[in-house]
Amino acid sequence: MVRSGGGRVFIGSFTAAGGPGLVIAEAAAQGGALTLVAAVNDVPDPSYLALSPDGGMLYAVSETAEGAVAAYRVEGGRTELAGPSVPVDGSGPTHLSLYAGHVLTANYGCGSVTAVPLRPDGTLAAKPSGRLQHTGSGPHDRRQRGPHAHQVQPDPSGRWAVSVDLGTDSVRVCTLEAGAPALHRECALRPGSGPRHLAFHPDGEHAYVVNELTPTVTVCRWDASAGSLKPLTEVPLLPGAPVGDAYPSGIVVAPDGRFVWTATRGEDVLSVLAVEGDGLRLLGTVPCGGHWPRALAAHDGFLYVANERSGDVCWFAVDEATGVPRYDGSVQVAAASCVVFG
Repeated sequence: MVRSGGGRVFIGSFTAAGGPGLVIAEAAAQGGALTLVAAVNDVPDPSYLALSPDGGMLYAVSETAEGAVAAYRVEGGRTELAGPSVPVDGSGPTHLSLYAGHVLTANYGCGSVTAVPLRPDGTLAAKPSGRLQHTGSGPHDRRQRGPHAHQVQPDPSGRWAVSVDLGTDSVRVCTLEAGAPALHRECALRPGSGPRHLAFHPDGEHAYVVNELTPTVTVCRWDASAGSLKPLTEVPLLPGAPVGDAYPSGIVVAPDGRFVWTATRGEDVLSVLAVEGDGLRLLGTVPCGGHWPRALAAHDGFLYVANERSGDVCWFAVDEATGVPRYDGSVQVAAASCVVFG
């Protein structure tokens, strides 16, 4: 069934690579097509975005060497910067999320997680309230000489924040203590796998970690009561050996929990996996519609792919029975990096 709820869409991009900054689009009420509306170029390299639960505020990392986070107020047809950007005391933030009245950023360059408090009106405090520095390394000589936090997000219970570190082959489970991220537990994954992003299953008991340095996904058991992540199995994302570069990036779980989709750069494909109890089964791959798919988003029966190097956002209608995406269209957004629905 082809359907779409329509509404506001926000697209991040890399201004250093010619991107327009923060792009605002509209999704068609039927058919999933995007129409570009405006662009706001107030913040350099707003590569990842997160929307407040009420849709009134949008937050963006500034993925620069200095590293910062910005807040935008979303009112009617306008999206405007709500105060100055706030330095995160960490380099190259690649991801952010909302947790316990704070914005958390995953700082890839230095391998840390920063917390910035939110004021009652949703704007950012003038400075961070705390920072957790990751430590460790991995066997990959070039990519794992030190920690590289790539993602941070709350778990489904809202009790914990989990940060995925590509450089240390681990996932850290954290809380906030006096506004500072505090380590509860570090969960080790296979050495050299290079975990990038994690997505939870709707059952709240499973999590899937997409690995960047090997084209696989690690299926884990999540125990929210203990704040513990246990690896169960590792599943390939490609039907055979990669022809050339193969660097998985985004991962999305279907709202009904039956399928998992991932994107792999270089191979430029989307993988479709069926959820089978404590495991996953690769059903196949389809072309991503462009080059270098950096991020995925699911919205009301469609998958949206931000293709960074071809500079476009493509949408795919998903077959409800098979989970297989079918290319349906695209819009041009140079150096696209992220898609978020309001």
